[in-house]
Amino acid sequence: MATRGVKQLQKLSIYYCEHGGSSQYVREFITSGGIIKLAQENPTVEIICQVRPAKHPFIKGDYLTGYGKQVCVKNESFQIIRQTINRLLWSSGRKIKKFEKPVLTNTPSVQGVWTPMLDIAQQNWDIKLVDSES
Repeated sequence: MATRGVKQLQKLSIYYCEHGGSSQYVREFITSGGIIKLAQENPTVEIICQVRPAKHPFIKGDYLTGYGKQVCVKNESFQIIRQTINRLLWSSGRKIKKFEKPVLTNTPSVQGVWTPMLDIAQQNWDIKLVDSES
C-alpha cells in the first residue's frame, strides 16, 4: 500500500528448503522466473530468497513502520504464493487495532449517533396543547 505516494514494503524475504516437499511450489515459483518478474514490477522493494534446510517455507515482509508480517506457504500452490506476495506488497504494515467504540471522536456526542431512523423532520406531528387554566 502506498501512503503519500511511498510504498510501505521495504523488503520481501522468501525462505524455503531445497529438498523439502512442502517447499515444492516455492522452488517452482523461483525457478520459473516469477521472482524476476516480481522484482522488475517492484523496483523499490528489496527481494531476498534464502535457503533454510529442513524447514517449512514462509514469506516475510518488512515495512517502513518497523513492523513485519510473516506468512507460512507450506504446501501452497503457485497461485496462493503469488496472492500472498501481492497481499504483502499492498499491505500497509500497520498493526491491526481493535476499535472499542463504533465512532472515534475527540468530542463525543451526548445525543448519540445519528441514524436514518432519527430523521424526524419529515414526519407530521399532531401536537395538541392543553390549557392548564381550565
